[in-house]
Amino acid sequence: QRSTSDVDAIRRFLADQATAVGRVVLLFVVNFTAILLLNWQLALFSVIVIPFVFAMSLFFFRKIGKAYELYQEQEAILSTSLQENLSGVRVVKAFARQEYERDKFETVNWEKYRRGRRLLLIHAAYWPSSDILCGLQMIAGFYLAATMAIRGDISVGTYVAYQGLVIWTIWPIRNLGRLIVEMSQGLVSTHRVDEVIEQDREPLDTGDVQPAGPPAGQISFDHVDFGYDSESPVLSDISFAGEPGQIIALMGATGSGKTSLVNLLPRFYETTGGAITLDGQPLTKYTRRYLRSQIGIVEQESFLFSRTIRDNITYGVGRDVTDEEVFAAARAAAVHDVILSFPEGYNTLVGERGVTLSGGQKQRVAIARTLLKNPKILILDDATSSVDMETEAEIRSALDRLMTDRTTFVIAHRTQSVMNADQILVLKDGKVLQHGSHAELASQPGFYRQIFELQSRMEDELLHEVSGDGAGGPATAANGASGIDASGNGKVE
Repeated sequence: QRSTSDVDAIRRFLADQATAVGRVVLLFVVNFTAILLLNWQLALFSVIVIPFVFAMSLFFFRKIGKAYELYQEQEAILSTSLQENLSGVRVVKAFARQEYERDKFETVNWEKYRRGRRLLLIHAAYWPSSDILCGLQMIAGFYLAATMAIRGDISVGTYVAYQGLVIWTIWPIRNLGRLIVEMSQGLVSTHRVDEVIEQDREPLDTGDVQPAGPPAGQISFDHVDFGYDSESPVLSDISFAGEPGQIIALMGATGSGKTSLVNLLPRFYETTGGAITLDGQPLTKYTRRYLRSQIGIVEQESFLFSRTIRDNITYGVGRDVTDEEVFAAARAAAVHDVILSFPEGYNTLVGERGVTLSGGQKQRVAIARTLLKNPKILILDDATSSVDMETEAEIRSALDRLMTDRTTFVIAHRTQSVMNADQILVLKDGKVLQHGSHAELASQPGFYRQIFELQSRMEDELLHEVSGDGAGGPATAANGASGIDASGNGKVE
């Protein structure tokens, strides 16, 4: 809203009001000088209204500025409400909340109308007030000039000339007052846009290290602390080292700091203590642009732009890409055949936020996008948690290809998703509770073993229910369902 109506208000101010000020001032100066040459007394009397007009203009300037700011804020709230309802129309329908959302929208819209009406009323109060004031000034000026002409102080010709000149002297004063009032709206819009412009810009190209090629992928956390503010630490004393090509899995309850930890790698945030190194160099030595060009991220809810599927797959590359490269990435992500089944193929528009694709299809398109980018460091933020088991198997197969020869960070809640990891970090309240491989953590008491046994038992029971085989029990609960051998080692199938 600030980039549309506020910018348009600034444009109107610069195109209309700003240029009109020059015309009004020039018109006033020329006509006032002419009256001054005729009679200095009439000239001074003609501008006696100026202090009153400017005082009134400044009064309305403040009133209109505040009213316009409130109106713009409410218009932004209305736009947000409308956008949320259109984006979340499925949720609204699913919960049968159409009436509630309609009433809510009407309330917001009525408040916008009320604030707009108040703004118009203030404008309406200014115009007649300024007209009456300037009109009284002209009448008084005509009366004074007529009196002076009757007394013989000025000639009739001077009186007639004064009648014409005083109009073109007083009305520019009135218009200048109007411009001052309307200037308040332009200044409010300028302030609102300036708040956005004045936000600190993230430096993308500050760094001492300028690698010629991709990194090897060795990442080390050395007593890292982090918090979004100084009073609430999110991560405390995190230490581990990941070698090139290793898979580092992060597990823990919601809010334990898993996503915050991986967000430090592309430098979305900076550490508040300790150090992170990449190939032996502090992460802060690399430019953000370089780091982000070497890191691929597949999130739990992958974002797709309202563009074609091809545009979404090639989004992160930054160069011209051949169709063969796009097809290869899509095949590796197990989504090529799905795309070809669409009438428009790779030119299919995915809709806003990828609404025309299923959850699994969106994830695989996102994986293809990351494959085409070919990063050396990969972040998988619970990438399979929101899909069914069949789709998860397809996505997991694509992820296995994606993780080859890449240092990979996997955030997961299911132990089956992390059994192949070289390292597993179990986080609790921002601290490393357990650290080791699957075999090590599954064989020792602790949070990981509890989750592992619970999920294995649930999967085993589900498998027996589906197969109709009642055989089996606790002895098999930790084995067959998850492909785990007696030693606690496992594999993702």
